[in-house]
Formats: sequence, C-alpha cells, structure tokens
Amino acid sequence: MAGTALTAAPAAHAEDGVSVRFVDIAGDGGTVLKANVVTPAGSGGGARHPVIVLPTSWAMPQIEYLAQARALADSGYVVVSYNSRGFWQSGGEIETAGPKDVADASRVIDWALAHTPADPAKVGMAGVSYGAGISLLAAAHDPRVKAVAALSGWADLIDSIYSGRTQHLQAAALLGGAGHLTGRPGPELRQVLGDFLSSNLAKEEDMIAWGRERSAVTHLDRLNANRTAVMLGNAWGDTIFPPNQYASFFEKLTGPKRLEFRPGDHATAEATGLLGLPNDTWTSAHRWFDHHLKGAANGVDREQPVQLASRSAGGYEGYPDWKSVHAHRERIALGDTEHVWANVDSGASGGIVLLSNLLDQFLRTPPAVSVPLLPRSFAAVWQSERYDTVRKVRGTPLLHTTVTPTKESGTLVAYLYDVGPLGVGKLVSNAPYTFHGRTPGRPFTVDLELFSTAYDVPAGHRLALVVDTVDPLYIEHNPTGAQLTFSSPAADPSYVSVPLREE
Repeated sequence: MAGTALTAAPAAHAEDGVSVRFVDIAGDGGTVLKANVVTPAGSGGGARHPVIVLPTSWAMPQIEYLAQARALADSGYVVVSYNSRGFWQSGGEIETAGPKDVADASRVIDWALAHTPADPAKVGMAGVSYGAGISLLAAAHDPRVKAVAALSGWADLIDSIYSGRTQHLQAAALLGGAGHLTGRPGPELRQVLGDFLSSNLAKEEDMIAWGRERSAVTHLDRLNANRTAVMLGNAWGDTIFPPNQYASFFEKLTGPKRLEFRPGDHATAEATGLLGLPNDTWTSAHRWFDHHLKGAANGVDREQPVQLASRSAGGYEGYPDWKSVHAHRERIALGDTEHVWANVDSGASGGIVLLSNLLDQFLRTPPAVSVPLLPRSFAAVWQSERYDTVRKVRGTPLLHTTVTPTKESGTLVAYLYDVGPLGVGKLVSNAPYTFHGRTPGRPFTVDLELFSTAYDVPAGHRLALVVDTVDPLYIEHNPTGAQLTFSSPAADPSYVSVPLREE
C-alpha cells in the first residue's frame, strides 16, 4: 500500500512552504503510533499555531487526511494525523475506541505540544468514522481539546449497530472484515463481535456495557463541563452509524454546537474532501475550527446550528435546533389489520450497505420496489391518500402499532416509501425492530423510530408504510413458521407520524 512505504522511516520535505514529516509517537503504554505532522510555512521563530489532531478512520492508512492536513496547514494550523492503534504499522491491538485509544489521543496531543509549534490553548480534534468517535471521546476526557469536528461517526455505538435491538449485519460484518484485513483485533473485540453476530443473548448485557463505554453520550457530562465546541456531520443514509443517534446527542450538548446532515452513506459525504476536492463538509469543519480556535469572525456562530441538505433538492435549510426540524407532523392512520408470515423476504429492502445510499447521493436513485406487487402474505402495506402538493419530509418518522406474535421472538422491518402513479415506491426511510420473551398470542405495543431523513414527496404521489420480517441488512430473529398480526385497537390506534417542513 502507498501508506506503507511512506511510513517506513521518518522523513521531512517542504512543498509550497508547508512541511510534512513522518514520525513515531509513543501512545498509551509506549505503543508506537505511526503519524505524520504537517506544519505551516514560516512556523519557526517561536510563533505558536493552533493544532488539529486527526485519528484515522477504521482500516485506513495514516495518509488518509494528508490533503486536508495540507489545506489546514496552508491556513496556519499544525496538523498531526496518526494511525489508530492496532491498524497498519501502528502497534497494539484494535481496541474499538476503548480507554487505550482515548489515552492515545492525549499522548499525541502531549507529543504535538512538545515537538511542534502548537499552541496549548488552541487544540482541536477531527476525524471521519472511527476518527470521529475517538475525537468525541478524547474531548470528553481531555479538557485541552477546545473544538471537535466529528464526521460520519457515532455518539452512541449501541444505537448505531444494534438499534431496535437488531444486529445490523452488513455493517458489523464490513467493520469486522476490514479490521481483520488491515489490523489486529484484540481478544475483547473478537469475543464481542462473535457474540454479536451469533445472536448470543446470554452476552447481550456484556455487549451493551462494552458499547456504552465507547460512546460519547455516556460521557456527556464531562464533554459539557469542558464546553467543547462540537460539530457533528453525517449522511442521511449512513448504514453503519445512522443519523438518529447524532441528532439525539446534539440535543443534549450544552456548549457551542453544530449539526449537519447531507445525502449519502457512511463517509461518502466527506470522501471527495479526502482527495483534495471541494467538499461542503470539510469546508464547514475548517470554518468551525477557524472560529473556535483562531477567533475568526466568519459568521459560523451566527448561523442556524442545524443545517440540512435534502436528498431531493440542492441547498441547505437552517433550523435553531433538532426538535424544530420535526415540529410539524402528519399522521397516517394504519386502520386495517394486516397478517404476515415471517422468514420470507417480501422484496422491500433498505438496500446494500454503502452502495445504495451512495447511488442516492449522486444519482438520486434510492432503493425501489413495486408496491402493488409486494406479496401481501409476507408484507403488510398501508398507503396515504394522494397528495395535492409536495410533502417535504424532514426529521424522524415514528411508527406506533400493536403486534400480536405467534412466537416469543421475532423481527420486523418498517419501510416508508414514496409511491408514484405507477406504483413504484422509492425508499424514504426504514428501521428494524426485534423482540424477545413475548407471550405468543398476546398483543403488545411497538413504538419505532425510523431513520431520520430529508426527502421531498412530489405532488400526485402518496406515502406507503410497508412492514415485513426479513432484510439482508439485519439479522432476523423469526422462528420457523412464525406469524405477526398488526392491528389498530380503537383505544390505541396505529399510525405512522411523518415530520413535515412547513412552508
């Protein structure tokens, strides 16, 4: 790999006045972290510069951020990027943003303050995916970190890959496979991943505790006490870290904060910026650091802190907070009782991890299905009336229904579709839900948050809610021969609540 040759030995060169060095940094316990340091032109003579620390993404080499590091150095930052422990040439084993990874981040800050012209009062951290998760955790534990840009990351690991008590199979398998190919998973990660993928319910609480320790929301009080300026950026269709958990975390932050959602899948919104191409997400991150570390009066503090880009149209919409996004809701009644057999994929689907929402980002072609042709034995279907005007779905759709199972365990997957005149449904949102320990034949209530989105339903179309029991994205828990009945009791009617933007 290109990164392997570059990191073989420390090097230094100057290009356009910016210097790049490849160095070894002693992380927690002396573990060697392979890193590169980019310093701005004219950084000698005792002048101090704000510093940005960039932990690499999962399975990515240490040159991942080089284009962005050079851009930051060009504007006066010292930038230190390092390969997270357990990956590539860095030492140790993969800890999945555990305590050693958090300690590593502080050791890298120590090194930067001792070996570069970094200003100890102006420390920032940023990263994509794994680097975002580590940055948030490090900021909670190290008050020297004054600003963070966490892009396509997680604040709640459990709510990301185990939402609805359902294993996100393709996401976990992708992460596990990439970890084995490019790094050295530790015994704890191997155990947790094995229990997760094998649906070992006896270890469920252990897995949840493991995930909580690695979630910034668990350490929210510390992050708020530090008054860290936090920017969160993610894609609507992130199939590894869905946007809901970031939105919930954003609402709990009390310091300076910003939330940006765009079309795409995991890390695709930032990808062109890593290649040095113009990129909205990285432009926002630079502005965030310029204001909070350099004191630049660039107006980022006066803009609406929630910025959303619709999947259907260009441009951004600003909101004062997340709850304002879905302040207006429309209920679609789910009045008819529907009965489905489990264990059969109806054809409704959330797509393929990374690929489907990438196509939606660039070609506006989300996963689609012919709603009239869905087999009603395996899929429950409800539809709204046709809309006379455009409906701008913004925020988190909510499903409320009553389920009666024939078995004690089961999985259902809800999909919200935009259905055109020919019956073709384009996926607006979806989410899985799993239950265990229920009494067969006894109804129970399900309240399920579908994944947050921004999608414009054209005039003349309608919305459809589809529920089935199998989706390749998720592990399903339906025993052979299981059936589910969805009803709408008069005392507790079923509905899907759709958040709409008021014009």
